Amino acid sequence: MPEDDSRVSRGENARPGHSPAGENQGRGHGVRHFEVQEGEAGRRLDKYLARRLADVPRTRIFRIIRRGEVRVNGRRAGPEARLSANDKVRVPPLWEQAEQIGAAVRRGPPAALVEAVGRAIVQETDRLLVLDKPAGIAVHGGSGISFGVIEALRALKPDEPLELVHRLDRDTSGCLLVARDPATLRTAHALLREGQCEKRYLVLVEGKWDLGHKRIDVPLRTDTRVGGERTVRADASGKPSVSEFRPVQFFGKLATLMEVALHTGRTHQIRVHATYAGHPVAGDEKYGDAEFNARMRELGLTRMFLHAHSMSFDWPQGSTFSASAPLPSELAAVLDRLPSKSKR
Repeated sequence: MPEDDSRVSRGENARPGHSPAGENQGRGHGVRHFEVQEGEAGRRLDKYLARRLADVPRTRIFRIIRRGEVRVNGRRAGPEARLSANDKVRVPPLWEQAEQIGAAVRRGPPAALVEAVGRAIVQETDRLLVLDKPAGIAVHGGSGISFGVIEALRALKPDEPLELVHRLDRDTSGCLLVARDPATLRTAHALLREGQCEKRYLVLVEGKWDLGHKRIDVPLRTDTRVGGERTVRADASGKPSVSEFRPVQFFGKLATLMEVALHTGRTHQIRVHATYAGHPVAGDEKYGDAEFNARMRELGLTRMFLHAHSMSFDWPQGSTFSASAPLPSELAAVLDRLPSKSKR
């Protein structure tokens, strides 16, 4: 989660068509060299390049980093490497860049998307924007999607160096935080790394949850692919992943509404942990149960039932920040159609 007015010239808010200081451009096809500015210090390599190479798909950026083709001060670096001021970053020729993607980025996000994202802003402070992100909108461009929430926000507020504090899956709705300056971003990311941020989700799962208040501490491998598609799986060699499940409302033997608190933030964490517990998320086409999903479609569920309900933390200065987003009407309507509902 989570500086100055010269952020464009100093690389804080680079946009397609601009030439930030320290960059040797070549329309994306030649070797590029960047120098990290003071305001960019502490940023992860993958996020730094995603800003600097706005006309290149993020999947392509990740690929060249993981292949060791990106050099920082002449050495290979991983995507999570933190950059320091004056670091020299070398990017290889990007011959695979699609011209139509670059053209789309130069045109900017569609007006309808910008308007939808603008309406989704539910809270503003001097440090953060809070969005109630609709399901179906990606948080950023990449993997065949030219624009997402962050690109639309930057079009809406072009004078601010906006950055995503965290991410939500495209099909997940709810609380999404965006930092309004680099200092806030660094602070918020530190809070996330240290586990000082409380994130809670509302999730409908298959069957009657009979595990009570359950802490699932199961490592996840997030680097596996099946048919070219990223697939997360429980694996002892994976990264530590902890979720706390608490039943909120039972709907007979068909389903249970759960509140899930995340203690780590792995890709697809709730979905994989729910399936691991034997209660996959309703509407989850990737890790869920096809028969259960078909039954839920009959009850009007047209998306995955996963909603980021609330987020809170204490700033280092002592004040508390909290934000919440109510369950979307289309999900609430599904609950109203479920049989035998009773509170525990």
